[in-house]
Amino acid sequence: MNAHDMPASFQGLDLLNRRRFLGGSASALSSIALASLLDSEQLLAAGSGTPVVDPSRPYAPRRPHHAPRAKNVVVIFCAGAVSQLETWDYKPELIRMDGKPLEGGPAVTFQGPAGNLARPQYNFRPRGQTGKWVSDLIPHLAGLTDDIAFVHSLTSETNTHGPAENFLSTGFVQDGFPSMGAWISYALGSENQDLPAFVSILDPRGVPQASANNWGPGFLPAEFQGTLFSASDPIRHLTAPAGISSAADTQSQKLLHYLNRRHLERHPGDGKLAARIASYELAARMQLSVPRISDLSTEPEHILRMYGADQTANPTKAAFAKNCILARRLLENGVRFVQLFNGAYASAGALNWDGHQKLREQYDVHAEILDQPAAALIRDLRQRGLLDDTLVVWCTEFGRMPMFQKGAQGRDHNPDGFTCWMTGAGIRPGVSHGVTDPLGRRAVEDVHPLYDFNATILHLLGIDHERLTFFHNGIERRLTNVDGYLIHDILS
Repeated sequence: MNAHDMPASFQGLDLLNRRRFLGGSASALSSIALASLLDSEQLLAAGSGTPVVDPSRPYAPRRPHHAPRAKNVVVIFCAGAVSQLETWDYKPELIRMDGKPLEGGPAVTFQGPAGNLARPQYNFRPRGQTGKWVSDLIPHLAGLTDDIAFVHSLTSETNTHGPAENFLSTGFVQDGFPSMGAWISYALGSENQDLPAFVSILDPRGVPQASANNWGPGFLPAEFQGTLFSASDPIRHLTAPAGISSAADTQSQKLLHYLNRRHLERHPGDGKLAARIASYELAARMQLSVPRISDLSTEPEHILRMYGADQTANPTKAAFAKNCILARRLLENGVRFVQLFNGAYASAGALNWDGHQKLREQYDVHAEILDQPAAALIRDLRQRGLLDDTLVVWCTEFGRMPMFQKGAQGRDHNPDGFTCWMTGAGIRPGVSHGVTDPLGRRAVEDVHPLYDFNATILHLLGIDHERLTFFHNGIERRLTNVDGYLIHDILS
């Protein structure tokens, strides 16, 4: 008896039942439709969000966890802890209490004895359609108030600059953890295979306090660290050494490529070798792409003037303005994450926003460097249609106390309530979220540790901060540690 002559089993006959078949089909189609709807709403149970990275193509674009609102990010990082009380967080009560002691306040703050309460050192006025009060210190940025979502209730875990920069950039106070740009490069790769996915542009005055921790890869693979250069300081060792012609350099690269590939074929499981080859090949492609991007001589005069890059009277401002133009050109060409520093290393406030002794005198200098170029960058991105896909983040590591330090004309460190903001892709414009107390000392409403700020940035790029992990030393690590909630009120 062959198989065709054998009688069907009871289970087989049950499967051939017409009514059961139609009912099962209806249920199956309903399940498929439900699964599709749940997936579109991001309501399915989350699987692993760990990226699968091909070591031979570490910069290849990778899919986000959900549909992104932003494709690129530029972070304007003001080093030295900008005072929220002189910029974005208007406190009329502080004006009324000027010169009086803070009842119940600390006798000693970070750097020494506390003095009396001090009014904002600049006038505030209402801006735009929202009427939000912003300081005269930064008139160009104040003109963009209607486009900005402010978060006034951020907190940090430390009041020391280096660790606080670490916390803002990496989610941890300690050294050794990946920077946000490295996490994003690891998660998403790059849209442009001829340029780095992550670029850090240093301030003309020097490096920030936490230095390479702000753009380092930590325990992630080294290829995800930021590439460091600026408009005045090109990438080192990118061009051929003196005495070697361009043609000879190209032929050497071709031979090296051939030898590397042959070696990789003999060692197919060597991921570190594949990654190293990929890095060298990117460097070779950058020899052509980076000089083109960095050549600002092609920018028209009206753009240089708009940014302030033509100002000979203030060379530091002109240099920072050129860095802002470079940031725009990088974003135009598909660089995923651009970190733009304003302010440098600890210098008693001379080179950054660390205004302990002579806040007004020093802020006059720093604001002149920051304000026009940073505002021009945002306006330029908008007029080119790039702001639809680009998230602009303005941040600093913590804020300042409402009182002056005793015997000084400056404010001490304050990690308990300060302001950062965002504008651009996915951001609800003209929003002020969170509140500090009437004197601006502590966040008291909608309090957000910096974990929440970073989680929101990742979300706008299509990344679930709880799913983006890397297994290190027995722990699934992530940018937001074991914390972090989205700041929904600033999302459009």
